Amino acid sequence: MIEGLVVLLVIFVLAMIVGFEIITKVPTTLHTPLMSGSNAISGITIIGSMLVAGMGATRLAQVFGVIAVVFAMINVVGGYVVTDRMLQMFKRKPEGEQ
Repeated sequence: MIEGLVVLLVIFVLAMIVGFEIITKVPTTLHTPLMSGSNAISGITIIGSMLVAGMGATRLAQVFGVIAVVFAMINVVGGYVVTDRMLQMFKRKPEGEQ
C-alpha cells in the first residue's frame, strides 16, 4: 500500500512541476484564450475527481478526491471570470461613457 501511495505522490509532484513549467512558458497574450479552452479539460478533471471521491476505496482517496473537485472548480470558475472580463474589454461603450 505504501509503494502505491509513493508512486501516486511522485506522479502528482511531477505533474505539478510540468504544469508549472508549461504555464510559465506561455506568452501573456495567449493566457486568456488558452484558459477558455482549458475549462473543458477542467470539466473532465471534475468528473474524474468526483468518481475518485465517490468510489471511496479508502478514506485518503475520498479526501484527495474532494480536494481535487474543489481545485478543479476554482479553475473552471476562474477561467470563466477571466474570459468574461476579456470579452467585456471588446464591447463597445455607449456614446456618453469614456
